[in-house]
This record gives sequence, structure tokens and C-alpha cells, in this order.
Amino acid sequence: MRYIISTQDSELVVQNDARDSSWPEPGPELVDLIRQAAEITLNPPADWLHDLHEAALSGQRMQRIAEDPVLADSVRRANLANITHWAWSNVQNPGRRVPPNVGPEVLSSARDLVRRGLDETSLDAYRTTYSVVWNRCMEVCFGLTDDPRQLRELLELASLSISTFIEDTIAAVTVQMKAEHADLVQGTNAERRATVSLLLEGAPIRLANAESRLGYRLTGPHTAAVLWARSPTVSDQLEAAAELLVRVGGAGHRLTVVASAAALWLWLPVDTAPELEPVVRGLDAAPDVQIAIGRPGSNLDGFRSSHLDALETQRMLARLTSHRRVARHQDVQLVAVLTSDPIRADEFVADTLGALAGTEPEVIDTLTIYLEEQCNITRTAERLYAHRSTVVRRLARAEELLPRPLASNTIAVGAALDVLRWTR
Repeated sequence: MRYIISTQDSELVVQNDARDSSWPEPGPELVDLIRQAAEITLNPPADWLHDLHEAALSGQRMQRIAEDPVLADSVRRANLANITHWAWSNVQNPGRRVPPNVGPEVLSSARDLVRRGLDETSLDAYRTTYSVVWNRCMEVCFGLTDDPRQLRELLELASLSISTFIEDTIAAVTVQMKAEHADLVQGTNAERRATVSLLLEGAPIRLANAESRLGYRLTGPHTAAVLWARSPTVSDQLEAAAELLVRVGGAGHRLTVVASAAALWLWLPVDTAPELEPVVRGLDAAPDVQIAIGRPGSNLDGFRSSHLDALETQRMLARLTSHRRVARHQDVQLVAVLTSDPIRADEFVADTLGALAGTEPEVIDTLTIYLEEQCNITRTAERLYAHRSTVVRRLARAEELLPRPLASNTIAVGAALDVLRWTR
């Protein structure tokens, strides 16, 4: 059996082709073994999934996707969906040719790639995962039988099944990506996205033409933001969060580009980044959304730099798997630099804070505010709404836990506490 792939009314259609009789017919013993292998694969261990995702996002061609948290998450969801699809198909019809996966996770990932200006060559991620999948499959197969004949037949069928499924899925998704691209190039958002891309890349484009296409003035102040969610099904929350930024930032309007099904790029014509507290409160109405805000800038250079700041802040939050909902580049610039290498950052925090890093939150918070208030106990107590003696007691406890005296290591302790604040 093979599959004929086409699009009808913008929907992907996958049909069986009865003319294909080349697929092997496995015997009863082999059918039972491949079913057992598939049942085990349905629940892949976390370390194997980690290796799978690492392989999918590796390589120079995938760098742009790997650096974007939203696209990277989309690829991870597609990876897991592909594994589940292959395994479940072999549980139900062991040894038969697996139909290509055109489920929502895979098609959503394909749409996101197209919206970012990427083509079907980005689907090489599926091929680069083959070695990881195959190594795992061999481990499973060797654990099911030690009969040399059965093992050889099982490995041959599993290899054929996995490689064919990958190629069939790539072919199916390629058709969808081409159809999606044809739709997008005719839309308003596509024109905005293309114009913004040219501006961000520094391509020669007349300012008046760009402003006309965008409906947004490029002269004057700009504050950019990136809004994203873990799921592509919460576009209403993204819109609500975008309107929240407009209100809190005091902007009369906004420029919005749909970067993917789960992400928006936004610019406000304001010279001050929105205050954090009202934004955080307002996000109660959009619980699945995170926001990264760039530093304000002016004119075309500021349009670019503020967006790049927001992207850097987004990558930092993703890198640290931070639970913080909102971050402004001006507040995390030092942390972004310090955590560019997460392993070294963890070592720095551990060496600098020692046992303090694992102590009660109120002790850590008191020391953090104490340093922010330039080591003034009175102002620290006022900010905490605490008695002076309580502050003194907590600071003494922090001093006991630090590996080195605070007075001789103040700057490093402050930096380590700043990193800790965004990772805990």
C-alpha cells in the first residue's frame, strides 16, 4: 500500500493507493514482535525524547528554528506526535505501512515554519532524528528476541517501516507547506511580515513605502514586544495580551505581525516600556501567554533594536525555563548575559550563594531588596513592610549561609541573586 497526497479546498488529503503491492507481508511471529515493540515505544523515556529533540534541532540549517522558543516547541510537539502516530499505527496494524502523520501538531508546526519564511527544507529535522529513533528501536528489538532469524527480520521490517513513514510524512507535509505558502503570500499579514523582515535585515526599502504597507510610522519612538504561548490554540489570549500592552503602555495603536500560530510580534509607538505590575495583573485573563519587552528606541534603528532586545529576552526566559510571565530587557540585561551559558551560570550561582540559594524565600528576598536599597536597613524594612529587627535577623541568617562575607563579595552576590530570581 502507498499513499497519494493532494490538497482539496486547502485541506490535505491522504488516500490509499491499492496499486502498491510491494510492501512485505509479515508472518504471525513477526506481527507479534512488531506489536510489542510499538507498545513499548508508545511511552518513550524522557532521556530518549531529549536526545530526539536535540537531534531534530541540531545543525546549521536548524539554528534559526532552535533559537526561537516557539518554533522549537512546535518541532518538539511534532516529534512526539510522529513517534506516537508510528507506534499506535503498529499497535493497531502491526507491520503494515504506516500512513503519513498529518495530525494537528505536525500541520501546525508546518504552518509556523511557513509564517517565518522557511520552506520544506526545514523538514530535514525529521530525517536527522532517524538515527536516534533507530538506536532506540534496536534496543527494544534486541530485548524482545534472541533468535537470530527473528531478530534480523524484525530489524529489517522496523527499519523499512520507520524510514518509509518519515519520507511519507515529509512528502505529505511538503504539500501542505506549499499550499500554506500560496495562501499566505496573498494575505495582509504576509505583506506585513515580508516588509518587517526587510526592515529587520536592513534591506534597502523606501521608508514611505514601508510605512504605507505597515500602516505604522517608522519615525519616532518604538517599544517592541514578543508575545507567545505554549499552545497554538490560544490566539484569543494573544490578542487580549496585545491589547493589554497597548492600554498599559498608553499607546494609541500598535503594529502586529503574526509570527506563528502561537506568537505575535508587536510594536508600540511609545518611548517608555510598559510598567510590569499592571501587565502581570492583566495577564490573569491570558494565563497561557508570556511576554518579552524590548528597550525603547527611536526611528528605524530603534524599531530594529527594540525587537532584537525582545527576542533576546524571550530566548532567556525559554533557556531558563522561567515561570515569570513578563520580562523587560532593561530589567534582565545582566541576567541574559550571565546565563548565555546555562551550565556556567548554575556554577556561578552555586559558588557565589552556596547554601543561601536553597534557603527560605523570605531570607533571599530580604537580601535582594537590601542590596537594591544600597544596604540601607530602614528602606529595606519599609519596602518589606517588616520590622527593622526582622530584617536584621534575616540578613544575619543570609550572612551565615554565604560562602564568603557579603561585604567582600557584594557585586557578585547581587548578580547571583538576580539570576536566581529568574530561575526559581
